[in-house]
Amino acid sequence: MKIILADSAGFCFGVKRATNLAFEAAGEYPCICSLGPIIHSPQVVKKLEEKGVKVIHKVQDIEEGAVIIRSHGITAAELEEIHNRQLSIIDATCPFVKKAQDYATMLCNEGYSVVLVGEKDHPEVQGIISYTRGGEVFVVADSREAQRLPRKAKVGVVAQTTQSFQNLCQVAAVCLEKSKEVRVFNTICDATSVRQDEARKIALEADLMLVVGGFNSANTTRLAQICEALQSRTYHVETAEQIRDEWFEGVETVGITAGASTPRWIIDQVVERVSAIRK
Repeated sequence: MKIILADSAGFCFGVKRATNLAFEAAGEYPCICSLGPIIHSPQVVKKLEEKGVKVIHKVQDIEEGAVIIRSHGITAAELEEIHNRQLSIIDATCPFVKKAQDYATMLCNEGYSVVLVGEKDHPEVQGIISYTRGGEVFVVADSREAQRLPRKAKVGVVAQTTQSFQNLCQVAAVCLEKSKEVRVFNTICDATSVRQDEARKIALEADLMLVVGGFNSANTTRLAQICEALQSRTYHVETAEQIRDEWFEGVETVGITAGASTPRWIIDQVVERVSAIRK
């Protein structure tokens, strides 16, 4: 079988930076944890745990030492509590996430109602909301939800960094129908757009698509959704062990892509596993 591997598959800049900071810090601090998983890759989180980096979900449970702020960022209240406890901070927040936080803060300060395009329960989205310091924020997943928004005089639109550009544009278009003044900031990470564009192209060429990455990864799940819309034989897997030979019956070309939180060694194992399949 022919295998087409996406050029951009695997770690983006923000994730690579976060994991490098975490592994470096693991060797410097005798007592260290991350507030939530550093990235949405259970395999990477496990490797960090083996080096002594515990995952803690509440600041109140951190008694001493150093804390790594995950790539998705944390809430303003959590950051304040970390400072109050005088803990050492390794800030691994993705710069693109910080930019989204800053735009949301600015819009609220200037009197805009903020429309945040994203998944309301995702930690990145919860973090962005918190930096508006009680400002008016509406979280919508898509244009259908945006249709239910109330009319506002001034609306500012930002997006979770892993959203699709198309979804952002569709929500912004609805906001233009509901408000006299709309400001839109494209806070989608460039790496996300590149991965999604590559995934679409490969899905059109392949007889089967494999999307590799954590099941808890928003950007990987979105890649799988994009591929499935174009190629029904799309499978989202975390590891090579989850691949089944029977999936490949009659398949001549296999496309493989991976989320921004997927380490290269897992991608290599998937490619090796597919290469070994004999139809």
